[in-house]
Amino acid sequence: MVLSVDDILFASSDIGFLQATKKFLTKNFEMKNLGEAFFVLDIKILRDRSQGILRLLQESYIDKVLDKDTKPGDALVAKGDKFSFK
Repeated sequence: MVLSVDDILFASSDIGFLQATKKFLTKNFEMKNLGEAFFVLDIKILRDRSQGILRLLQESYIDKVLDKDTKPGDALVAKGDKFSFK
């Protein structure tokens, strides 16, 4: 379960559990079911139900960070930089 201010995203392979959870929350809180999610917190959600695969992609978030934090000509790692992993 992902909770963000007033948004909740549920994911489970157990449909009964999802239905019971949504029923409990609807009974105790005012809420709307907006259906299947395609984005949450700038994360793209891709499903392949035939293979049982759920993919989360952060490309749009990464692009925003790079656009905000870099300028043409900036070098995040310069030639000759040395790194140590102690």
